[in-house]
Amino acid sequence: MNKPLHGERTAALLDELWGQGIRRMSLLMRHSAREYAPGKHDLENPLTEEGRRLAHQFGTRLRPELALRAYASPVARCEDTAELIHAAHRERGGRGRGGSRPVEGLGVFYVLDQMKMFKAMSTSTEGMGSFVRAWLDGRMPEDIVLPAPLAARSLLKLLITRLETQDASPALDVCVSHDLTLYLMREVCLGLSRESHGDVLYLDGMVIFERDGDWCAATHDQRPKSLAQLLGGGPAVDARIA
Repeated sequence: MNKPLHGERTAALLDELWGQGIRRMSLLMRHSAREYAPGKHDLENPLTEEGRRLAHQFGTRLRPELALRAYASPVARCEDTAELIHAAHRERGGRGRGGSRPVEGLGVFYVLDQMKMFKAMSTSTEGMGSFVRAWLDGRMPEDIVLPAPLAARSLLKLLITRLETQDASPALDVCVSHDLTLYLMREVCLGLSRESHGDVLYLDGMVIFERDGDWCAATHDQRPKSLAQLLGGGPAVDARIA
């Protein structure tokens, strides 16, 4: 079975939600294809040329009637991804002013000691995979990284608050972050583990939206689910859109 093109299943998810009447959404997504230069600090690796092309292509897939705002982790590859998406959307007549801007909450704010984190990854046979599992299972020291539920709730509230300040409709906030952030949010918000549901690809994302007063999240592999329990408002329930 062929792998989907990067960004394809995220664009399809947005179209599906649009078709179900959702008009205001926040998209938390991974940056586009990046370099892996040896000897360079991981956060300094930029987009590849293919990554730049894919980000621009994704922007052309977004509906022009959307009032689009773009935000990014303050890391060059995330900022470039957001800027390219925003510019491509404008090129096809999309609504939205200015470009993108960095937001610290979209970065790795939950990592309290990067040196210890990279050391923990390097001493593990599975690298990032075992680090993610230990973190999400609550086995990672809190002087290295914030507890996963706290980090997820903090970011979720940031995304919701930002969307609530958007006066325009229909509207989309594009929020570009890292794969580590997506693993966190997919599992804490939706119960989607990396082991069961696979890797987060470039430009994969999670959409957050409000429906009948209930905040929900959805991904390409998870139908809409209520976030009430995580936000402290009650039990989590399936929020399938009929």
